[in-house]
Amino acid sequence: QVQLVESGGGVAQAGGSLRLSCAASGRTFSTYGMGWFRQAPGKERAFVAAIHWRTSLTYYADSVKGRFTISRDNAKNTVYLQMNSLKPEDTAVYYCAARSTYTSDYASAARYDYWGQGTQVTVSS
Repeated sequence: QVQLVESGGGVAQAGGSLRLSCAASGRTFSTYGMGWFRQAPGKERAFVAAIHWRTSLTYYADSVKGRFTISRDNAKNTVYLQMNSLKPEDTAVYYCAARSTYTSDYASAARYDYWGQGTQVTVSS
């Protein structure tokens, strides 16, 4: 089992920045990759970014490319999501997720085995 705890959500103005953190504990050696997803009210959970745990290869949704950066600190078993140039449409609950197997479908929530409890991000215009 892997436990994930997100932090860093809050309220920001449009154009501002926030940094989310996701601390992993438990069987972290089995982690193959991690990702961030978000879910706005009335919408399905959507892929935001993903990172390969060992190689640090990163992937982004088109909607956040150039504004968000995913990174990881292996020593701290922590993944970060730096969010810059925030827009009101970025408002959502953000979830951290981990997967223990390889997949080319890193943007699919169904490919992830473990999830955090979510953290609210609200961007005001």
